[in-house]
Amino acid sequence: MKLSMTRCKTLALVGALSLSPLAAQAATWSDTFIGYRYGTEFTEPNNRNNVEKHVLQLTHASGYSVGQNFFNLDLLQSDKKDPASGSDNGATEFYLTYRHQLHLGKIFDTSLAFGPVKEVGLTAGFDLSTKNTRFAPRKRLFVVGPTLKFDVPGFLDVSLFYGKEWNHCGLGSPACPKSDIAFDPQWIFNVSWGIPFQAASVPLKFQGFLNYNSEKGKDYAGVSTKAETLMRTSLMVDVGQMVTGKKNTFLMGVGYELWRNKFGNYKNAAGVKKPGIDTDAPTFQMEWHF
Repeated sequence: MKLSMTRCKTLALVGALSLSPLAAQAATWSDTFIGYRYGTEFTEPNNRNNVEKHVLQLTHASGYSVGQNFFNLDLLQSDKKDPASGSDNGATEFYLTYRHQLHLGKIFDTSLAFGPVKEVGLTAGFDLSTKNTRFAPRKRLFVVGPTLKFDVPGFLDVSLFYGKEWNHCGLGSPACPKSDIAFDPQWIFNVSWGIPFQAASVPLKFQGFLNYNSEKGKDYAGVSTKAETLMRTSLMVDVGQMVTGKKNTFLMGVGYELWRNKFGNYKNAAGVKKPGIDTDAPTFQMEWHF
């Protein structure tokens, strides 16, 4: 069922207001870190070149009596193969993600555990982004849906979200006859994980997320979008623990980004598959936790 933009914004506001008193409770645990990742094989739709990117990251996660919060802000700096509008310099992108999760078993004071699942949650949140290219995207995404929390070392969450996105294209006609668009609602299957383990005397952490996003209707040019898959994962060495004995302070490792049909792109109006919509990018990564 399609919802108007106004109605979806109202639902998002009501949800945020209803959750805010709970989110204000004292944190029972928290983890904040500054991260860095680097790669040379990133891609952008309609760009035939591989793009080098430096990514700075600020991440905060915290829990309280009946739920938890997750916040992440990425600052992505491209090289000149992904230029900023009207410039020979690389483009700069900001991407913000926020998720709030309620643990239903704790709220209703009853066990919802079954099999390998230790808790059932309800997750809601949003994504916001902007980038200073000629395309000038301004993504606004609202998500809500159930989450299964698995009983593993660290965490493993599996969610099914209802998603609604609004965005912008600054290219004008004929590339983008519509400059602002409200995409059709979509389903988003999400898996996120952070699993610490030991290999001989080396403390390691396997972490990442996987999103499978269904089609979201037609794009700015009236072309049908396709299902989209994004996975970012990394294997990190807890260098801080090896050097000082203190866990989760400084981590270093390698990662991988897989992206298929980036942003739901597949073919253009002429029916030709767009370049730059599939990514296979190895990355080098670091994290400073405080």
